[in-house]
Amino acid sequence: MKPTVGIPRALLYYEFFPLWNVFLKSLGVSTCVSPCTNKRILANGLKNSVDEACLPIKLAMGHVIELCGKVDYIFLPRIVSVAPREYICPKFLGFPDMVRNAVPNVPKLIDANIDLYHPRSKAQKNLHEIGKLFCSNPMRINRAHKTACHSLISFKKLLQKNILPEEAMEIMACKESAFKNKHCNYDSNGPTIALIGHSYNIYDQHISMDIIGRLKKLGVNVVTAETLPEETIRQGATILPKKLFWTLGQQSIGSAIHFLSDPAISGIILVSSFGCGPDALTGELIERYIHGTRPIPFLKLTLDEHTGEAGVITRLEAFLDMVYWKAG
Repeated sequence: MKPTVGIPRALLYYEFFPLWNVFLKSLGVSTCVSPCTNKRILANGLKNSVDEACLPIKLAMGHVIELCGKVDYIFLPRIVSVAPREYICPKFLGFPDMVRNAVPNVPKLIDANIDLYHPRSKAQKNLHEIGKLFCSNPMRINRAHKTACHSLISFKKLLQKNILPEEAMEIMACKESAFKNKHCNYDSNGPTIALIGHSYNIYDQHISMDIIGRLKKLGVNVVTAETLPEETIRQGATILPKKLFWTLGQQSIGSAIHFLSDPAISGIILVSSFGCGPDALTGELIERYIHGTRPIPFLKLTLDEHTGEAGVITRLEAFLDMVYWKAG
């Protein structure tokens, strides 16, 4: 019987799921993804997390709990770095230990290190450590790694066509030629808004109050950092006097600076989590740069477990009033 590995629909799921999923399935492993966030999942995460944890970590805890009793393993890599000379948030590094201490009878965790900080580090080596849990054939693990990398590249290309991550995953799962040239057609002649924030904040419909869907219903076109090539984002971030060592923070700042230089962008919305240290710094840098370069409507939304739907809607509507007023 195939072992089943659970993958929480949280944290870097929206960026790397195709890589993880294809790699594991290529080794003969079944995968099970936790359901979309709902009130129960969030409540379980809040109940089993320390108060000092940020909302994304609390939510990830809820998704782990949701998988307990349904899978043999839970895929929870200890993510240190995903790019040379850069780091991911330290809470990602310690999250597997938080789970072990907070969740009783948790299935075995796959918490191998993913650390690409040193330029000579290879992602292949990190994935090989995971692959050895299910396969003793190094050639098969190599093939699984190559297939998974191709899948991730295809996924990134779909995101750059302004297709949402969940939709891109569905397209890839169908494997139909009709989807090869799929791209996002704007249905609206309205303004284009740049939505900046970590993928686990803006693409989770529950904690973001479905901000993308709401903006589209209000006649707005939405673009995110995921629609930009990595080189464009890194080039935008070079305007800073010193390189940021947070990969996700660099993504936010680089995309914001690029969108500011694009005359087609009518406004910028920055979504961040309350209690996130890196977000507090990068958000301030983005806001200062906007005020000092281009007078464009700007809205900063800070999310936590107490954020109310009515308040978010009111602020979005007021922001769009400003966008339309600015456009004349």
